[in-house]
Amino acid sequence: MRPALLARVLDREFVATAEGRHTPLMLWGPPGVGKSGLVAQLAQRHGVPLVDVRLSQMEPSDLRGIPFRVGDLVQWATPALLPDAQRHGPRGVLFLDEITSAAPAVSAAAYQLILDRRLGEYTLPAGWAIFAAGNRQGDRGVTYAMPAPLANRFAHFEVEVDLDDWVQWAWAHGVDERLIGFLRFKPELLFDFDPARTLAGEMAFPSPRSWEFAHRALAKFGDQPALLPGALAGCVGAAAGVECAAYLATLERLPDLDAVVEGRDADVPGEIDLQYAVAAALAGRALRARGTPEAARTWGHILDYAERLPTREIGVMLVADLHRSLGTPLFAVPAFKRWAERAAEVLLYD
Repeated sequence: MRPALLARVLDREFVATAEGRHTPLMLWGPPGVGKSGLVAQLAQRHGVPLVDVRLSQMEPSDLRGIPFRVGDLVQWATPALLPDAQRHGPRGVLFLDEITSAAPAVSAAAYQLILDRRLGEYTLPAGWAIFAAGNRQGDRGVTYAMPAPLANRFAHFEVEVDLDDWVQWAWAHGVDERLIGFLRFKPELLFDFDPARTLAGEMAFPSPRSWEFAHRALAKFGDQPALLPGALAGCVGAAAGVECAAYLATLERLPDLDAVVEGRDADVPGEIDLQYAVAAALAGRALRARGTPEAARTWGHILDYAERLPTREIGVMLVADLHRSLGTPLFAVPAFKRWAERAAEVLLYD
């Protein structure tokens, strides 16, 4: 399932906790696709604490607690890492990350916690949701086959990679627009994981997570052309890093973006890669203009320019990205109505 839809599933499961209808949920997927990020963003949206328990780093006693004698009886000291209503709050998210990397004895210790929301004398607060994540066995990670009794305690969802969802996330988190343009141009490089290549010694590979690393590399080494290709390759792998560096080198041929947003005459590139680059750059300009007195005028000029792009699909993509980042205020711009009417003619009859 694509991340945008999974985020809605997670939201509904969290809300259902207060209604007594929550089902523990397991997210599956290869490394770097954003499983942990989806859960962290859920907690942030709802303003609740996230308790991240890495079962792969635990012994069974770490989860069950330490026994101690009280008179003639033995009791168990509840681990401080488990959610407590007084210390953590009445609502929150218990996240069992890397659960498929946990030794079988540790995952067995979690059975009761996941299904019954109890662990010995410990009880998970009623307002806390349980989510888990892990890699599949073919992903070349340290994984164990999930035992059937544990698997039957979860609802299971696989995280898919979706470029539109990643672009929306990237705009919201300030990812360099040049990388967004590159991945629009080369969408197959958003995620390219082959377990066989890791066996051959290729450790870096393109993924949503590693493109965030590439964004940081571009900020640090963008003014050092001798270092940038190697820095990008170190984040996303040699092949993707070389392609990205070559793409970035062509951007000096972009048209005058200031002229575009100001409504002055500007060239329109014929090369596909430059059209993707200018579309991403203009979406970034539109986002930065939000909340300023010039916003509507800037957006209108960008919409007019989108219609001039010779590859019509890229013009549609630019407006779609504008809508994802700006929302419904875009519809109030007079140029949007003109663009929509002309685009409908192209999409329906061309």
